[in-house]
Amino acid sequence: MVKGPGLYTDIGKRARDLLYRDYQGDHKFTLTTYTANGVAITSSGTKKGEFFLADVNTQLKNKNITTDLKVDTNSKVFATITVDEPAPGLKTIFSFTVPDQKSGKVELQYLHEYAGISTSIGLTASPIVNFAGVAGNNKLAIGTDLAFDTATGNFTKYNAGLSYTNSDLIASLILNDKGDTLTASYYHSVSPLTNTAVGAELSHGFSSNENTLTIGTQHSLDPLTTVKARVNNYGKASALIQHEWRPKSLFTISGEVDTRAIEKSAKIGLAVALKP
Repeated sequence: MVKGPGLYTDIGKRARDLLYRDYQGDHKFTLTTYTANGVAITSSGTKKGEFFLADVNTQLKNKNITTDLKVDTNSKVFATITVDEPAPGLKTIFSFTVPDQKSGKVELQYLHEYAGISTSIGLTASPIVNFAGVAGNNKLAIGTDLAFDTATGNFTKYNAGLSYTNSDLIASLILNDKGDTLTASYYHSVSPLTNTAVGAELSHGFSSNENTLTIGTQHSLDPLTTVKARVNNYGKASALIQHEWRPKSLFTISGEVDTRAIEKSAKIGLAVALKP
């Protein structure tokens, strides 16, 4: 892959992954198997309170074409076809949902040494057009994310972001919600040998005049076991431990408690992912 600024979604991603990835309050089980011809079949089930959600995903790879088909408990079929690098740095993604006839979408992604572009258009008579572009390099990048509704002639989304990457730290500034929310994030790698890192995210809502500060850290107890923790200014503290008990098979247990209402029961989440 070409080294460069990446895509717009990469701005602030390392901090978001540190602070939010793998945390959950539900119970989830995922099992992946492979057929003799290389088809990957992933079955997952999630218990959310009194509800149980499940889906089956089938993935087939043929040279540079990947086809994903997912069926959920609501009998919806989600299809995604990805063509990787029909030309250098280019990726084409076609997706749709059955029976939603207005869900069809074509997306093009292009990665260059000094730019990253992602654009999509809905396959309808009056589609929504999305454009996200980043300019810069692997150290400094600035980008924008726009969505235009051709049916109404209005912009439904216009965001902007800035990212700075050094050898051991990543800082970003993102303006979301049509300029109403400003989010600053910071990620610092303390020790690559133990995968120790710290991160923080501060969001300010201009219309609500509210601030949200979240700080977190991660550390590997050994090459197979990682612990993470986070806390925000509203007193909610979370922690998790993830163990890779065999290659690509993960066991994760996480919990969350409101320190301002400690009498309330804590939320406990459990996730098991099995791969051969």
